[in-house]
Amino acid sequence: MKTKPGANIKPKSADGMNKIQLFDSAGKKKETIELDKDVFNGKYSNALLYQSVNIYRSNTRQGTSSTKTRADVSGGGKKPWKQKGTGRARVGSIRNPLWRGGGIAFGPHPRDFRREMPKKMKKSAFLSSINAKLRSGRILAIENIKLDAPKTRKIAELLNALKVNETALLLVDDMDKNLVLATRNLRDIKLKRVADATALDVLSSEQVILTRGAAQQLNKRFNDK
Repeated sequence: MKTKPGANIKPKSADGMNKIQLFDSAGKKKETIELDKDVFNGKYSNALLYQSVNIYRSNTRQGTSSTKTRADVSGGGKKPWKQKGTGRARVGSIRNPLWRGGGIAFGPHPRDFRREMPKKMKKSAFLSSINAKLRSGRILAIENIKLDAPKTRKIAELLNALKVNETALLLVDDMDKNLVLATRNLRDIKLKRVADATALDVLSSEQVILTRGAAQQLNKRFNDK
């Protein structure tokens, strides 16, 4: 989804890299939230992000593609013609890969594409993705969202008030059933807990929206030893 950047997106200077603007439910600016400046300093590793995204995507592959080799194709038990004297090329079986209807020589077969990623690498990659968004000014915060009923219209109105017109990742500290039901019909909005979010979640979204509680959890996630 390619649209013009929202009005709330502004590149950050090095001094205010760890500061996130807080908005209320009406889209009006309030105070700023500060993340740990020693951790959220705008520094990130492109190589680490590239490697982690490749691993995440590799782990989602099914690996079920399969083709038949000459051993799997039916027929061909008899030699089509004698070896010599016909003037034609020698052939041992009609199932050979050179013939139409024969087996596939080097086709795909079921395999497991899964690759393991160390915990420290996952954590560092997620931090790098957050810092990349901080540097580009694509993170904002809102007060904790409380819905009395699972109404998608309420979330859509909130996003319009925040001028969020791109794909967005909504990070919360704890899942609420009404919020889950209200956001699932919004194609461009992904809802995640801070504890469950990955670097791929952050990088695949144009903008990241934190609740106040999620910002506190974000600090805690990287300060816990």
